[in-house]
Amino acid sequence: MDHLTHRPRRLRRDGVRSLVSEVDLSASDLIAPVFVDATTDDRQPIPSMPGHERVPVDEAVARVEEIRETGVEAVIVFGIPESKDARGSRAWAEDGVVQRAVRTITDETDAYVITDVCMCEYTDHGHCGVVEDEAADDPTLTVENDETLDLLSKTAVSHAEAGADMVAPSSMTDGMVGAIREGLDGAGYSDVPIMSYAAKYESEFYGPFRDAADGAPAFGDRRHYQMDPANAREAMREVELDVEQGADVLMVKPALPYLDVVSAVRREFDHPVAAYNVSGEYAMLHAAAEKGWLDLEAVAHESLLSIKRAGADLILTYFAEDVADRL
Repeated sequence: MDHLTHRPRRLRRDGVRSLVSEVDLSASDLIAPVFVDATTDDRQPIPSMPGHERVPVDEAVARVEEIRETGVEAVIVFGIPESKDARGSRAWAEDGVVQRAVRTITDETDAYVITDVCMCEYTDHGHCGVVEDEAADDPTLTVENDETLDLLSKTAVSHAEAGADMVAPSSMTDGMVGAIREGLDGAGYSDVPIMSYAAKYESEFYGPFRDAADGAPAFGDRRHYQMDPANAREAMREVELDVEQGADVLMVKPALPYLDVVSAVRREFDHPVAAYNVSGEYAMLHAAAEKGWLDLEAVAHESLLSIKRAGADLILTYFAEDVADRL
């Protein structure tokens, strides 16, 4: 076999294998979601997301401190309000659930605090903005785009006023980044960056999250504003628009089924790229592990490594604590 001059296995021996590894994970790559619930006084386990809980506002600091102990530096806060209405007015309330939680987290911890900016947890219909008058019966676009922009801007500003380090609009409303950037700058928060859910697909992988955040639509679906899973080129147009409007970080959601999109965004744009390893991705690995079909620790690490390899600089994941604790 003298002709075998190229032997890739030479670099797979113990000792050298780790030296030539192209990608690795660190705790600083990971962002941990935190669910804060204004309707409860006790921690509430989320059945479809093993190991995760909704926590009351007065437990938000303790929850974030648990995350920080694993080495994870950043959290993204989602809120479940005490009441809902058609416009989602608790989303921007000074005494809203996210605003109260963020004040205490930023005052009492050194975590980097990101807030999700959307309306679905706050509207009584579960959609991500103001809906058309006949949306429940015969929707054409479901959410009134331009009317929703002002509400998103007010919500983002209220989060910044509470102390959020970064805001993350997730509604897939046309013009949301520009409206929020204008609102933040006008309120004196020009240094608060925007992580846009720039390419967010209408996905069935969100199911457990909707249980966790109590944000499932009361009617219809989100096909009129979230992207068609069949489309990759459209994602590039969506991302480019957000870049033009001032997005600082570009997110793809979900992650694992859309690694081609993550990779394409990484190649085309010189911005930090985030990917959201969503609740369904987390839950399906847990379900398989409970059956004894997969090693949960190994597949969780491999999944996150694949997202990083595809080009993500930041990974929002429900595995953040478990993986970081073992790195």
